[in-house]
Amino acid sequence: MMSIVIDINQQTLTLRQNDTCLRQYTISSALKGVGERSGSEQTPRGKHIIRAKIGANMPLNSVFKARRPTGEIYNAELAERYPNRDWILTRIMWLSGCEVGKNRLGKCDTMRRYIYIHGTPDSEPMGIPLSHGCIRMRNDDIAELFTLVPLFSPVLILESA
Repeated sequence: MMSIVIDINQQTLTLRQNDTCLRQYTISSALKGVGERSGSEQTPRGKHIIRAKIGANMPLNSVFKARRPTGEIYNAELAERYPNRDWILTRIMWLSGCEVGKNRLGKCDTMRRYIYIHGTPDSEPMGIPLSHGCIRMRNDDIAELFTLVPLFSPVLILESA
């Protein structure tokens, strides 16, 4: 079975096939740390699944807003024009919590919080927490992961794996 383990302390995402590590990527989780509460801008912990995969076959650096491609391709000029935009690029894997009361339903629902694994500008650092709650990845990495991971694959987000 294919699964993903995200280690917040190590800032890594590991793709596993049963007990075998297939790939490991450096990521960036939330600047404000971990937490499940809506509006916290923190990365939710626990068991999740990939509920939706968005952006198949889009070019690298495609810009998404509200999960829809804008038709823009991220570049320095666009970044300068919109300096405060939270860039969601290339692909989106939308997470849904599996643990009622922890990361599903009520004021802690991962899916309603729009928590994704997604691409980010290559100028953004990896390996340090900087996101608004999502898991950010390099564009080449998210494009590769997107093709490897089936819909509804389990995703476990831990503070230390």
